[in-house]
Amino acid sequence: MIDVHYVTFDCAAPYELATFWSRATGWEIHPETEKDDDEVLVLGRPNLLFIRVPEGKTVKNRVHLDVTGSDGTTRDQEVERLAGIGATVQDDRRNPDGTGWVTMLDPEGNEFCVCRADYEKKP
Repeated sequence: MIDVHYVTFDCAAPYELATFWSRATGWEIHPETEKDDDEVLVLGRPNLLFIRVPEGKTVKNRVHLDVTGSDGTTRDQEVERLAGIGATVQDDRRNPDGTGWVTMLDPEGNEFCVCRADYEKKP
């Protein structure tokens, strides 16, 4: 059995990307962070670690986050909110019956999916 300590993102601008994910999740950036740090930690469950690398993203992520609303917001409301803070829609897989997801890109092009929360699903 393991405990996931960090999910790590290679990126060009760690502070900027961490700021997006901090706003997306509501989790705080580690208080000792400087804007020009090569590693920036967002404190959550699990923690999100953003590390500066010289090369850019070239292919689809092999691992991605699936996220849902956590405070009564719907999938559709979260898609709108995330787009408002810098994410873009890559692929809309929502179905008329309410199932499905939306694949979005963070400001550096990392894919993540916005899914329905359990409280949105009909019994």
